[in-house]
Amino acid sequence: MILLMISCAGGDKTAKKEKPLSVEEHFELAFSAAERGNLEEAASEYKEVLKMDSKNSKAHLNLGIVYGKQGKWKDEISEYKRAIKIDPNLAQAYYNLGVAYNERGDTNEAVAQYQKTLEVDPSHFEAHNNLGIIYFRRGKLNEALVEYQKAIEVKPDYARGYYNVGNVYREKGEIEEAIASFQRAVEIHPKYAEAHYALAVMYYEKQEFKLAIQHADLAGRSGMVVDPKFLERLKPYR
Repeated sequence: MILLMISCAGGDKTAKKEKPLSVEEHFELAFSAAERGNLEEAASEYKEVLKMDSKNSKAHLNLGIVYGKQGKWKDEISEYKRAIKIDPNLAQAYYNLGVAYNERGDTNEAVAQYQKTLEVDPSHFEAHNNLGIIYFRRGKLNEALVEYQKAIEVKPDYARGYYNVGNVYREKGEIEEAIASFQRAVEIHPKYAEAHYALAVMYYEKQEFKLAIQHADLAGRSGMVVDPKFLERLKPYR
């Protein structure tokens, strides 16, 4: 989840010691504290914003994010709902609500919130992607593919979207389409370890061992701990 930054002129806190801080200044202090990882200070400052402006939907949204990072999921969800009540067109609040429900294992509610996100903002590629993930895990491959493809239509450089498309094609047994999708993912993101590993496995299965070794090595250099048993199977072809 991403904290939504509101651009406003930064103030010199020392110079304004005698003057109460504005809503914008409290907001900036909250955001800065969250970026530093000081979640208690961030929550406190967002609460100050809301004391001064109870209908500040973005403050509710960002306070929800802070609560989520603190593991206070009930408070997190409550803040997203408050943000939506104030601004029913705040797509990110629906999306964050979907993420929160998904993390708690309530995938039905997560689907509902991702769908609401897309009603408000059809270009929200992450909502399309997350819907696709849920459908994929439920074995609804065609529905998953539709959502992943919508994600990359909106964002053509979305490497994760191509990787997920590749996984659907692989599951469907459409090997060449899967390889093409994984290949596109690593073209966009050359250090995409999971995509390199998927290519390594698929090339191994096709008995194209040089390419399998190449992508296995790239997966390792990109930070993945490659399955030692797979590396052992590649040894005779090095």
